[in-house]
Amino acid sequence: MLEHGKPWRLSTRVRRLVAPNPGAMTGPGTNTYLLGEEDVIVLDPGPAIESHIDAILAAGAGRIRYIVCTHTHPDHSPAWKAVAEATGATVIGALPEGDDHQDETFAPDVRLEHEYRLKTKELSLLALHTPGHVSNHYCFLLEDDGMLFAGDHVMNGSTVVIIPPGGDMQAYIAALKMLLEYPVACIAPGHGEVIDDSHAEIEGLVAHRLARETKVIKGLSALGLCDLDALVQQVYDDVDPSLHPWAKLSMEAHLIKLEREGLAARDEEKWQVI
Repeated sequence: MLEHGKPWRLSTRVRRLVAPNPGAMTGPGTNTYLLGEEDVIVLDPGPAIESHIDAILAAGAGRIRYIVCTHTHPDHSPAWKAVAEATGATVIGALPEGDDHQDETFAPDVRLEHEYRLKTKELSLLALHTPGHVSNHYCFLLEDDGMLFAGDHVMNGSTVVIIPPGGDMQAYIAALKMLLEYPVACIAPGHGEVIDDSHAEIEGLVAHRLARETKVIKGLSALGLCDLDALVQQVYDDVDPSLHPWAKLSMEAHLIKLEREGLAARDEEKWQVI
């Protein structure tokens, strides 16, 4: 159950707060997770909304020791600064790059690397580099429970928008496949409820993206040399036209992937199949 300002316990080690920033791209709001009881880790502190910051500090009750961020989009990281200043917590994350839509204030004490492990007396948290939504995106595996904090790599109820140049469809699909190599039991997304059947969810996402890619190739074959506006109507004919501006961004990411793989080519603002 998602309720703004109220901690919701997901397990003996995990509580969730939902930021009051609902919207088309954030669903009911950004999920902030508090891990542990003695040395609390705040995962994705969320937007710098005063009531949400107050809720985090109240739930941490003077025991917040670490702040970790999956990535630095404005709905996930900006509250880090106020929480860190109030608690003296160590900030852990990756610097923004390759994307203009970022929290440029973010200044971690510890810069993440793939398979960096944060251990406390209560738990072990493994960082997994999962670029695609954006280049500095990390998922975090709570190894004790098999719970994957997926940020915006996996979302409940919708697919992730991949926006070039910071977004990379080739990297996104590769990172999804990589997650299947880890003992993930369930997924705690950055937006929405916990997803229990993690392997089926991840495999379904890979299949969905590859099926959409097949439609991109078929669309190019049918239209010949065409621009994105014409192609999106062909490729996303199963999607509400009001969402086509967002769909066009992910479609462009598919085209860039196909271009790298030698299956499509661009001529200025138009594309064609090879």
